[in-house]
Amino acid sequence: MFVDTNVLIGARFVTAPHHGVAVSNLDRIRESPETLCTSRQVLREYLVVVTRPQSWTTPLPMAEAVEDVRRLTMSFAVLEDGPGVMEMLTALCREVSIAGKQVHDANIVATMLTHGERRLLTFNTRDFRRYGDRIELIGMDMAS
Repeated sequence: MFVDTNVLIGARFVTAPHHGVAVSNLDRIRESPETLCTSRQVLREYLVVVTRPQSWTTPLPMAEAVEDVRRLTMSFAVLEDGPGVMEMLTALCREVSIAGKQVHDANIVATMLTHGERRLLTFNTRDFRRYGDRIELIGMDMAS
């Protein structure tokens, strides 16, 4: 199952929106035979978000954020970008109505599909719905 940036951030900060939901969903998946995966793009996005001020927390020092990324790369399968992902991305750009920053989400989908992953754990289901049945959006149990 591919894990989006917002879930990693939600799980990292107790003060983040939906912290408990993120933690409980990740814990549930870790207890299953499912493999958690992410991408280097998501890890870069993580660095961007955690090192800048947020309404719910202060920025992490870069050294601490980099250590977080090191731990994440040890506990997640990291799906690599490459020519196949770029080919899939350009196909998605032709097939799905996107522009601007939406290309970042398209690259996540392209990475997933290139590596045979269809399941996405995210709080951002609204933006990913445009990919239709190409991917499966995993509902976050908001009761946690």
